[in-house]
Amino acid sequence: MNKVAIAGAGFSGAVLAHEFAKHGISVDVFESRDHIGGNCYTYRDEETGILIHKYGPHIFHTDNEMVWEYVNQFSRFMPFVNRVKACFDGKIYSLPVNLHTINQLYGTSLSPEEARQLIETEADLTIESPVTFEQQAKRFIGEKLYKAFFYGYTKKQWGCEPAELPASILKRLPVRFNYDDNYFSHHFQGIPAEGYTPIFEALLDDPRIDVHLETPLPKEHSSEYDHTFYSGGLDAYFSYKFGDLAYRSLQFDEQCLDGDYQGCAVMNYCDYDIPYTRITEHKYFSPWEQHDKTIIFKEYSFPASREDIPFYPIRLASEKKMLAEYVKLAESLDRVTFLGRLGTYRYLDMDKTIEEALTVADRYLDSRKQNRTMPVFVCSPLV
Repeated sequence: MNKVAIAGAGFSGAVLAHEFAKHGISVDVFESRDHIGGNCYTYRDEETGILIHKYGPHIFHTDNEMVWEYVNQFSRFMPFVNRVKACFDGKIYSLPVNLHTINQLYGTSLSPEEARQLIETEADLTIESPVTFEQQAKRFIGEKLYKAFFYGYTKKQWGCEPAELPASILKRLPVRFNYDDNYFSHHFQGIPAEGYTPIFEALLDDPRIDVHLETPLPKEHSSEYDHTFYSGGLDAYFSYKFGDLAYRSLQFDEQCLDGDYQGCAVMNYCDYDIPYTRITEHKYFSPWEQHDKTIIFKEYSFPASREDIPFYPIRLASEKKMLAEYVKLAESLDRVTFLGRLGTYRYLDMDKTIEEALTVADRYLDSRKQNRTMPVFVCSPLV
């Protein structure tokens, strides 16, 4: 038959389609939204000409040189350093927590070694093996920094007390004892000069690829294709048989204003009584451009329903149990592979999404050559 179906036109689906088309395989891409690109979709605002990240800012950052070279085939990436600011108790601080942040919050002028000693005395060493987010934070940075920059923001972002969240959400605390305020520490960092949408257009620009917008994957389709690759919600694929896997979604309150609004791309609002988590100012994501007006997004987090766009998988204990049931059911299928953030119920950055899509593509192409069965999950959701 030499034809596959792909559900989703984000990075997972677009990379798969591109790789398969290169090898002579015909592809039907089914996308529920009215555009390609998934949550990475960008567009030009008609009034201002500002490049807008419709679903929140996406800064490409990776240490994977292969992935960096791969995306640079399809767009010219401009250097971009994300220098996040944070508002707490009416004052502005520098993030991630660095020597400047520590000196700001404590009203000191400490050296790197003095700051390190201060944080060691602030840390709660009675917490030997942190289990919760709150314990993880207090164990490594202490009460004061935790309350200022993590408690209120995290409670708004996840909709629950940080003491209810697993320590794994805060895998590592980005605390620096120098004045480096680059939010990311990866070797390669940038934003495509014309946004992300042209990358998806290039990935899908092949006569072997047919993209069907505003068209979910048809229920009855398997007889038409050699294989189906599904990057939508794992629970949605099975019509929520075991219930809904929990996600947080985002709402964006957009405003167009004259001049500048906040003087930076991202401002976190760490006080719990301020309802939004952050404000993004989009023209600062394209500092190589000049605009007289500005567009800001106030960002609010809320629990996703089936009608909402899922952004962040919660993965608490109850969700992991349900996830295991869906994984077991999925593994009874043949000629279907799940991948991506929704298909494996994991939060994945763009670079990891692309890396895993390339791995899945290679695995499928090899399975065809070797006449082997393609696994349902190349990257396990249970890790």
